[in-house]
Amino acid sequence: MTEAAIPGVVGSGTTAVAAVGAGAPAERANGAEREPLVGITDLVKYYPIHGGVMRRHVGDVRAVDGVTFDVKAGEILGLVGESGCGKSTLGKTLLQLLPATSGSVTLRGESVLDKKGNDLKRLRRKMQIVFQDPVSSLNPRMPVSDIIGEGLIAQADKENHWGDATVREKRVGDYLETVGLRRDYARRFPHEFSGGQRQRIGIARALVLEPDFIVCDEPVSALDVSIQSQILNLLLDLRRDFGLTYLFVAHNLSVVQYLSDRVGVMYLGKMVELGPVDQIYSAPKHPYTVALLSAGPVPDPRRRSKRLVLKGDVPSPAAPPSGCRFHTRCWLREQLGEPEECHTIEPEFRDLGDGHLVACHFSDKIGGETLKDAVASQEAFAPADAIDDDGETEDAELIAEANAHNIKA
Repeated sequence: MTEAAIPGVVGSGTTAVAAVGAGAPAERANGAEREPLVGITDLVKYYPIHGGVMRRHVGDVRAVDGVTFDVKAGEILGLVGESGCGKSTLGKTLLQLLPATSGSVTLRGESVLDKKGNDLKRLRRKMQIVFQDPVSSLNPRMPVSDIIGEGLIAQADKENHWGDATVREKRVGDYLETVGLRRDYARRFPHEFSGGQRQRIGIARALVLEPDFIVCDEPVSALDVSIQSQILNLLLDLRRDFGLTYLFVAHNLSVVQYLSDRVGVMYLGKMVELGPVDQIYSAPKHPYTVALLSAGPVPDPRRRSKRLVLKGDVPSPAAPPSGCRFHTRCWLREQLGEPEECHTIEPEFRDLGDGHLVACHFSDKIGGETLKDAVASQEAFAPADAIDDDGETEDAELIAEANAHNIKA
């Protein structure tokens, strides 16, 4: 693995020394040879807005709006985007932790959203979640044995004997050891552990039911740099040992690049780009993805870099723009003379080949010249020390081949 694929910058600009360890992650899954484990089709999650004296329904917050993709068996699908774009809502909705407004979700071809009662309870054994905050996700009044064993009690039957305290205690201890904790920790309470240890307990709670699919909802964002690397490598080891499939939600682009086989990019409730991690990071085809990757800092003081700064604020999900939702901030639209299609026609989520999908009318226009023009148009607003000594930008070929974390100026 190249140096660029190992996250050297984690959190808010803090540089980590050997952030994820010397070893490369598990071999990336070959998506072309794997069957879909989870299928999501036109998934919609709206939050109603009520107003007036009678509290009438006056609108909706469109948190997730018509998202379609598959998660293949054994892969790690990374999901990135700005805060509020719908990443966590998507993960919780497909697990039925939040009720979906419409759409369908399948697990091994079996519908998830139609399940209720005992049928849903049975299906939950195969789908679990690791939450973002390792403090609030654990009940402070319960010992670790009860936190991890709670799911076992709920899923106990005559075949697994999880209702037997002896069987349950042994299983809890086994999974504590699996995540790197001692068996006797089962008698302790959450406040007696560090943040990283609490997150390991959360992972053990998800693993104990032997799921096939786990949603990791920003599982390392609340941890310090050195602990992040330990948790990431633990997740990779668990995928190898248990054949797990992850939907990994994160803000940190370097972490997603290191961990994922494929990457999906969300903006304002929509999936705008999806593809193999190497293609997304080396040759992004959506203008939002290009700007997002350019914002990632590079842990090398010798490299001069400049980002594409998006204009304006993210529109309200209660009143998203017509056509392409990114058109109000799109640097590519500005470079192309503001074509009408961008604000009148919603772009199709189309396949460019090799499983690389993008929702942009003009994705074929993204290249060296358009990037060079976009960066040059912002040069007047860049700090002086971000410009090369001779005041000139590098040629279009270097810009087109820019590192996934920046756009060279």
